Amino acid sequence: MKTTDTPPADATEEPAPVTKTTGVPAPREKSAEGRTLNVFSHGMLILWAFMVVMPLLWAVMTSFKADRDIFSSPWALPDTLHFDNWSRAWTEAHMSDYFLNTVIVVGFSLVGTMLLGSMAAYVLARFEFPGNRFIYFLFIGGMSFPIILALVPLFYVMQNLSLLNTLPGLILVYIAYSLPFTVFFMTAFFRTLPTSVAEAAFVDGASHTRTFFQVMLPMAKPGLISISIFNFLGQWNQYMLPTVLNTEPDGKVLTQGLVQLAVSQGYKGDWSGLFAGLVMAMLPVLAAYIVFQRQVVQGLTAGALK
Repeated sequence: MKTTDTPPADATEEPAPVTKTTGVPAPREKSAEGRTLNVFSHGMLILWAFMVVMPLLWAVMTSFKADRDIFSSPWALPDTLHFDNWSRAWTEAHMSDYFLNTVIVVGFSLVGTMLLGSMAAYVLARFEFPGNRFIYFLFIGGMSFPIILALVPLFYVMQNLSLLNTLPGLILVYIAYSLPFTVFFMTAFFRTLPTSVAEAAFVDGASHTRTFFQVMLPMAKPGLISISIFNFLGQWNQYMLPTVLNTEPDGKVLTQGLVQLAVSQGYKGDWSGLFAGLVMAMLPVLAAYIVFQRQVVQGLTAGALK
């Protein structure tokens, strides 16, 4: 009788767990490199968050301090909250007028940018016609053209059109300034949407206009929200264009008001009012990003996920 000799199993060695699908032994634990990279990435994120959040919190805290406390104890919490800093900046520094002008200009320019940009992007993404790529690359070229090179001719163009020192003229310039990136972004987004839905709408008798506004535009909502946030941030913080094209005191926007508030102090040094005005200009931007941060991430990753 033949017997097979089997070596005794080592009692101290345990077999590695095997996955059910592939039969390959599963890894017991993460490698040391993976753990090191994970700690490093989390540490960099924490450092970056600290560098971003701390100046914002310090500006908000300083806006409630008295002027003497800003220099004597800049990192200490205010003993009492000086809400008069905000009221003084809102009324005496005319921040209310600048805030209203900014809301009007950014509101109308944002609506115009998104309407015209999404319509142009839809045509460029969905229809083939002679000159399609040429028009698309013209918009791309507009992204690489420095705005500072166009300030002098733009000034004379607005002057000849009698739009200089007017809010409608500033709205039109903001729209033209934001269109290239909007068309570039939305063209790529419309190309990711399924064509079967639009074809079904055409079969049901819908026109191109109805298909765009009632079918394709709602499907592109994540992309619209993402690019709207970027355009809102850029237009709200714009300083160069209104400085050159809008010099009237009654038509100045918020960024110009902050500069005027800092310059007009002279030897007085109303630092508490200046920080209050700075926080006023900063709050709408923070609120918009906090409210729509999930939609921004979804819009940026929608093309990759599709």
